[in-house]
Amino acid sequence: MRLTHFRQLMEDEFGAVRASSIARDHVFSALAGRTVEQALEEGEEPREVWRAVCAEFDVPVSRR
Repeated sequence: MRLTHFRQLMEDEFGAVRASSIARDHVFSALAGRTVEQALEEGEEPREVWRAVCAEFDVPVSRR
C-alpha cells in the first residue's frame, strides 16, 4: 500500500480533521506505543499501520 492510499483511507474513514488528530496524537499498543506518524516515519509499512488503526477503532471488515 502506498502512503497516499493510506492517507486517503484515513480521511475517508475518519474525516480530514479527525484522521490528522488520530495520526498525530493517538498512541497504539499494536505499533509498539507509537503514533501513526511515528510508526510511518520509522519505516513501518502503511498496510501494517492501517491494520493497527482498523483494529483499534473497529473499522468494519468491508472498509479494511
